[in-house]
Amino acid sequence: MASTKQNLLRPLLTGYSPLKGTYDEYFKDQNSPRPGLKGLTRLLDDLGEHEFRLRQQLADEAFMLGGITFSVYSDDRGVEKIMPFDLIPRAVSGKEWQKCERGLIQRIQALNMFLKDIYHEQKILKDEVVPEFLIKQSSGYLKEACGIMPPGGVYVHVAGIDLIRGPDGNFVVLEDNLRTPSGVSYVLENRAIMKRVFPRIFARAKIKNVEDYPHWLRNALTELSPVDASETRAVVLTPGPYNSAYFEHSFLARRMGCELVQGSDLFVRDNKVYVKTTYGPQRVHVIYRRIDDAYLDPEVFKKDSLLGVPGIYRAYREGNVTLANALGNGVADDKAVYPYVPDMIRYYLSEEPIIEQVKTYLCHRDKDRKYVLENLKDLVVKEVDASGGYGMLIGPRSTKAEIQKFARQIEKNPRGYIAQPLVELSTCPTWTDKGTAPRRVDLRPYIISGQHTRVLPGGLTRVALAQDSYVVNSSQGGGTKDTWILEDS
Repeated sequence: MASTKQNLLRPLLTGYSPLKGTYDEYFKDQNSPRPGLKGLTRLLDDLGEHEFRLRQQLADEAFMLGGITFSVYSDDRGVEKIMPFDLIPRAVSGKEWQKCERGLIQRIQALNMFLKDIYHEQKILKDEVVPEFLIKQSSGYLKEACGIMPPGGVYVHVAGIDLIRGPDGNFVVLEDNLRTPSGVSYVLENRAIMKRVFPRIFARAKIKNVEDYPHWLRNALTELSPVDASETRAVVLTPGPYNSAYFEHSFLARRMGCELVQGSDLFVRDNKVYVKTTYGPQRVHVIYRRIDDAYLDPEVFKKDSLLGVPGIYRAYREGNVTLANALGNGVADDKAVYPYVPDMIRYYLSEEPIIEQVKTYLCHRDKDRKYVLENLKDLVVKEVDASGGYGMLIGPRSTKAEIQKFARQIEKNPRGYIAQPLVELSTCPTWTDKGTAPRRVDLRPYIISGQHTRVLPGGLTRVALAQDSYVVNSSQGGGTKDTWILEDS
């Protein structure tokens, strides 16, 4: 009886052991919380494991009942899945976040200037800061976007920049997502559920608000409308309910107060876009599109696409509709372009990068390729166009056959691969079947640009739920956490 009572009252974090060689988000070492997190650690400890387990069950049920899902096309056990959610929040001090915020705004400003440049004057290519062939050979480079200036000169309306912490505790940029970055709906749903299951903890911890995101996004998009904001009709364009991020599309449309439409709901007449309604055709001025460039207009891109809208490219070219994000952003997502972003910041802004990034080897360079092929067992290799944790080799955790396969692929298509050292991602206390244990995490903050650029305080913390895993993507067994930016740190 005494043993059972002791287990019921066992603290959540006391006795937690950080993973050696990594930066732990909560603890400097065992039972030694980081200065800004002592109060939060105490609040979670006071809750206890038994009560925490009950509240985790409540959160899981809320996700199930709320239909908070994602899809994995390759899983033959079923397409739609409930998003795994861990109730132990990832907390970041306000001081740390201020630096991240400044660095993210700086990065987006430079990337937006880069996109504007390469689709117009191409000064950065002429000055040989970025190799011309690297851009022109990128699958994300869209020649049809050349000469088109989006309203306000904004290409990157919504960005998701993936950050990780190395063992030294500093945030670095791992990847840029400037086409149709997903995941923000889980940020908002995670926060709502945290408030329901942890009302006392939430009331006592001073945490920056994230609920204004849909309002920010709608305002930013209507600021860049071809007509006055008061007359603007905005819609969210989805590929449909079978898309992996359909939950997010419908969620954002509802929260933004916009119609959720598919390609078949829209048509183009006189180079203007209209939506079919029960009151007849209504002009559309802004489209937050969640469809890739290639499927957007069958008149110009993939001829067999049933997802897009015939003629929408003409309407966009004539300045009669704002597309968010702009056409052609994929070139800046190319992982072989990523190493040049610090040079872009220096070139366009005459500033040093505030946030550093991971050292990257470009396999199209003879010297880099030789080094990569000789050290594949120690490196992480990525396809420049892949995402979601696919098209990747983690050398230290791969078999000899897998390494040999990637070596052949690199030699066959060196432009298609980059390599990086394996960074020990930071860890965060995470609830498991055996209690609280360290699991690796990354962070995707969301940046919105209209007439001004704003960063959502926090973002989506993704967590590798499997022990010793580095892969945080939900499609490969990862989950999410709520990210708390502490007001008083």
